[in-house]
Amino acid sequence: MSSPDLTSHGRRAKLVCTLGPATATPEAVRALIDAGMDVARVNFSHGTDDDHARAVRLVREATAEAGRVVATLADLSGPKIRLGEIRAGHLHLEPGARFLLRADGRPGDATGASTTYPGLGADLRPGDRVLLADGAVELIVREVGADVVTEVVKSLRKGRVGTRSGVNVPSERLSLPAITDKDRADLVRALDLGFDTVAQSFVRSADDVRELRALMGRRRVPIVAKLENRSAVENAEAIIRTADAIMVARGDLGVEIELEEIPIVQKEIISLCRRTGTPSVVATQMLESMVTSPKPTRAEVSDAANAILDGADAVLLSAETAVGEFPVEAAAAAAKIAGIAEQRGRRFRLRLPKAETGTTAQAIARAGVEVTETDLDVSAIACFTRTGRTAMLVAAERPEVPVYAFSPEERVARGLAGVWGLTPCLSDAPDDVDGLIAMIDKRLVADGLVEEGRTIVLVGAAPVGRAHTNLLKVHVLGSPAYRS
Repeated sequence: MSSPDLTSHGRRAKLVCTLGPATATPEAVRALIDAGMDVARVNFSHGTDDDHARAVRLVREATAEAGRVVATLADLSGPKIRLGEIRAGHLHLEPGARFLLRADGRPGDATGASTTYPGLGADLRPGDRVLLADGAVELIVREVGADVVTEVVKSLRKGRVGTRSGVNVPSERLSLPAITDKDRADLVRALDLGFDTVAQSFVRSADDVRELRALMGRRRVPIVAKLENRSAVENAEAIIRTADAIMVARGDLGVEIELEEIPIVQKEIISLCRRTGTPSVVATQMLESMVTSPKPTRAEVSDAANAILDGADAVLLSAETAVGEFPVEAAAAAAKIAGIAEQRGRRFRLRLPKAETGTTAQAIARAGVEVTETDLDVSAIACFTRTGRTAMLVAAERPEVPVYAFSPEERVARGLAGVWGLTPCLSDAPDDVDGLIAMIDKRLVADGLVEEGRTIVLVGAAPVGRAHTNLLKVHVLGSPAYRS
């Protein structure tokens, strides 16, 4: 079998970068794409409608210039509680200090701050643990009332918290709905702006995902369910089978689960995703030190590499590219880490279960990958998809050869940009199977993806566009029968 040509930047795992003030210019977005960004995440917890619209526009313009397919991801806030305004912008909290979580909306200082959830005092109990800023500060509740009296127990990274910092409490305490009024409004806005995928925060059950999908009506896009509380972990399998993709959001997950458990939970979730053919993303503090440093720590490099070796489809950078001092360097570092982990760490990959074969489409996808493992010297797999499902089923089998996913639907093609090993290709819609083969034959050679005379495996459906995946063909590029 020929040695594999990896997707862009020498890797198959994908890179999700969060856009923000540090990357709000055309030059910065283009630099992120050049560094390896496959998906641009826009966090709807921050910024204005104009900021979100500008982010989408910058990505579209930069990808057109770069000639690459890059997806856009709208990350809805969910029932997330945040601090209100901090008078000085940020503050430092030391262990032993008393800190009041208020409901009055006044600017905060070292003695306390307001939160975005006025009902917090009614939901909490003395002894509950509360984390600020993804665990930078740990609080213990001492008294509850209209305001919540807490004491600082631990203070990491000098205990720095700021305006809009997250406030994490045990999910079973909260009476907030899974989908807030803000989420509903933001979902409409995201769909109007043409976002390719939507991330749903603080999912607790599969019903939460179904509810969000129903709100989309006929404008459905893939949903990335974020697993970041104990309820989500307990219901992980049902959520994974319902969502289109999964994000292991380790920051908020660390509120209800001991930090020492998170690596194991991460592996368990990725394993479940592999078994069901569901793409997975690992997020939070991947290269956190690069917010202020041009190089990651050794521990961060190991963490990112192990996410790839665990079998994740993608890793996500948040503050590193949104507000960090070295956003492009962080993206380039993550891409390089992933590439080296894949190329030199194959023997260390976890032996995860293959995706289940419960449908004809899954069986065809697996058979196509198995053909590439024979002595036929297959150079690539090409598939045609209108929904993206065929391509994802092939990717779930983790083939050693490149996978080119052709689709006539622009949003579908962009949505596949974040799936392991897939190179999306926007194409015309062929009329029949012969037209499908001819189109893929011509495009692979003309675009310089596979040389003429090489063997590929073709996966698709017949009749084209009117059936589920049921076609598997071994094809030699340049065959006279398919050249006009």
